[in-house]
Amino acid sequence: MTTLDDSELVFDKDGVRLTVEDAVATVTLTNPAKRNAQSPALWRALTEAGRSLPGSVRVVVLRGEGASFSAGLDRQAFTPEGFDGEPSFIDLARGSDQELDAVIAEYQEAFTWWRRSDLVSIAAVQGHAIGAGFQLALACDLRVVAEDVQFAMRETSLGLVPDLTGTHPLVSLVGYARALEICATGRFVHAEEAERIGLANLSVPAAELDAAVRDLGAALLAAPRDALTETKALLQGVSGRSYEEQRAAERAAQARRLRDLAGLGD
Repeated sequence: MTTLDDSELVFDKDGVRLTVEDAVATVTLTNPAKRNAQSPALWRALTEAGRSLPGSVRVVVLRGEGASFSAGLDRQAFTPEGFDGEPSFIDLARGSDQELDAVIAEYQEAFTWWRRSDLVSIAAVQGHAIGAGFQLALACDLRVVAEDVQFAMRETSLGLVPDLTGTHPLVSLVGYARALEICATGRFVHAEEAERIGLANLSVPAAELDAAVRDLGAALLAAPRDALTETKALLQGVSGRSYEEQRAAERAAQARRLRDLAGLGD
């Protein structure tokens, strides 16, 4: 292992760098020349980042180098050749339903681990967050945005759909009607609106983005890990439970916490 500033470098490849400092991991998109455009290789690296986290990590910060968080899928994906060593979109379309489903499911893995109940993930978003970039920000639990942020879901405009796990969190955050309008029109959502409609937890000047994320991470680490894990799991399960089922889940979680605090846990 090598070191980067005060952080331990876990890996740096295919446009993704993972570093860890104590209980905080930082996943950085590292291709600012292409506005951190995404590719299957980058998605595999993001999946590997999730699998490579030490057990001590409690907070994961996702950020992009340069002026943009991520401008979405690399346009090379839309060429007949696609990416070197990867099936083109045309090749994918020619495959069977099962093959196509399996490939998309593999891509989605890069977007799923951010909501693990034992972690809290924060997307630090500046500049463009378009399409796959928007969905990657939505994959995280929390979003802190710079005042120059520009969210847009452009897939529908291209004849596609958002398929990288972004539809569920978007509807959960802003509601069905607003989510439909954002996806169907492909328009930009800027910082003020993002904060107002619940898409962003906090909007700050670009120069203050890193500091705001550090402060939020520190606040999250102040709570005992097990209590935060139980609380996150409770909140994540709300949409799938009735009011009475949620009451029962709260009672069970609190019983576990009380026994643990009393030294009576497993």
